Amino acid sequence: MIPRNRPVINERDIATKAGMPINTWRRQVAPDLREHVPALFDSRIRIYDRAQVQAHLDGYPLPDLPDLPHPDDLLDDKEAAALLGVTPGTVRAYATQGYIPAGTTVYSLRLWTRRSIQTRLDAPLRQGQGGGRPAGTSGPTKAHPYEGDPRLALAAEALKSAPDLPHTRLAQTLADEHSGSTRTWERLLAQAARTL
Repeated sequence: MIPRNRPVINERDIATKAGMPINTWRRQVAPDLREHVPALFDSRIRIYDRAQVQAHLDGYPLPDLPDLPHPDDLLDDKEAAALLGVTPGTVRAYATQGYIPAGTTVYSLRLWTRRSIQTRLDAPLRQGQGGGRPAGTSGPTKAHPYEGDPRLALAAEALKSAPDLPHTRLAQTLADEHSGSTRTWERLLAQAARTL
């Protein structure tokens, strides 16, 4: 988590400020820094609180991070998933599908405000903006996908007139006569057989 309004820095930028190539910095400086300054996320991309890094490099005690949650804190997919009770992959899918905001990217990590995750948590039954059925309705809207389709009567008539003909050949004949794909007519024939 990045606490609200706290500037952050990654190891490449720390090395650049120190005037060292990143690989040299990782060999010479990173082990000590990693031991004394906690990364903000459990990730392969190490992001640190800039004030804590500077304090460590200057030889001062690390300043404390705020320990109380704030709506403007930035959370990664794992932290958001823990709040929502889902997997990190589901959080990323929610962002792609618009169930939560797309988030912001910090050093290649996609992050969300605690507020946006809490908003999703407070309204779990709604999907997206105004989606889903009206309250109080349930069950399918049709008995089957082809209910009310006039082609269903044609399929039923074809089954009655040629009961021994394989459905694939019958579907091809119906597709040639009435247009549409053979696969659609096969589905119509199967539904007509169930209905009969």
